[in-house]
Amino acid sequence: LSKDFVLPIGKAKIERAGNHITLVAHSKAVELALEASNELAGQGIECEVINLRSLRPLDIPTIEQSVVKTNHLVTVEQGWPTCGIGSEICARIMESEAFYHLDAPIVRVTGMD
Repeated sequence: LSKDFVLPIGKAKIERAGNHITLVAHSKAVELALEASNELAGQGIECEVINLRSLRPLDIPTIEQSVVKTNHLVTVEQGWPTCGIGSEICARIMESEAFYHLDAPIVRVTGMD
């Protein structure tokens, strides 16, 4: 990286584009999401992997746009399921118009509680 590189706070990055499922992760869980997307690609399932990069502010518009496109959402995190970032993402999507585009319930992949 250049010494002048600045991480855009509050702006998620689409690490892999896809049309079937949205996987949202942060930190080390991004690696797990990318591994899962590679495994699913072998089965013909295209995952859009979103790296949050920052949790506050949370880039909800990027997640909403992806959910509208894929109609499915999976959050991936290494923390506990209680009070995790996946819970917040679920709540924010349920409060938005993107909720009406979901074809199935949101799935949270977390560490053990």
